[in-house]
Amino acid sequence: MEKPKFLPIWIGLFLIIVFLLQNLFSDFTDIFLLNQNSLEEPWRFLTAIFLHGGVAHLLYNLFALIFFGLTLERLIGSRRFLVFYLISGILANLASFWFYPSSLGASGAIMAVIGCVAVLRPMMTVWAFGVIMPMFILGIIWIIGSVLGIFGLGEAGIGHIAHLAGILIGVLYGFYLRLRRSGAKNNSFNFNRTIVIPEANIRRWEDWNLR
Repeated sequence: MEKPKFLPIWIGLFLIIVFLLQNLFSDFTDIFLLNQNSLEEPWRFLTAIFLHGGVAHLLYNLFALIFFGLTLERLIGSRRFLVFYLISGILANLASFWFYPSSLGASGAIMAVIGCVAVLRPMMTVWAFGVIMPMFILGIIWIIGSVLGIFGLGEAGIGHIAHLAGILIGVLYGFYLRLRRSGAKNNSFNFNRTIVIPEANIRRWEDWNLR
C-alpha cells in the first residue's frame, strides 16, 4: 500500500480557497455551479463539487471529508481515493441534475466516502447525533434520512438526491472492494504457482540423503 498523502486535508484546503474566491468575486459561483446549462457546459459536473453555499455548509463538509476521508485513504490508497472522490462527485451531480434547477457542494462525493467506509469498516465506532454507534448504523441512518428528504420530510434546501446517490455509489464500491479482496484471499493458494527452493537447501538435502 502506498504511503498516504493526506489528500482529504489538501482537498479541504482547496475547498477553503474556492470558498474565499466565491466571496471575493460575485460571478464566480454562477460560472461553476451545477445548473440547467450543464449539458452544454459539462465542466460544471466537476466544478460544482468544490463550491459551497455558506460557512456552515463548508465546515460540515470539511469535518466529514477529513474524518472519513483520511480513514478511506488509508484503506484504499491515495490515488484510488482521489479518483473515487472525483468520480463519485460527478455521478452524484449527474443524478441531481435532473431534479434541481441548480446545486453545489461536495456532499455527494463525501457521502460516497461515508458509504464506502461503512462497508469496509462497518464496526468502526463513530460519534454522531449525540451517541456512539457503529459505522454501518450511521450509513443506514443517512440513507433513511436522504430517502425521507426526497419525499419532503427532511430539511429544505438540501440536495437529498445527490446525498443518496453518493452514499449508494460508496456502498457499491465498498462491496466491490470487499469481494475483490475476498477473491484475492481465496486464490492465494495457486496450484500453478512455481515453488522456488534455495540451492543451498537442495545441496544440504543431497549431502544428507545421498552420501
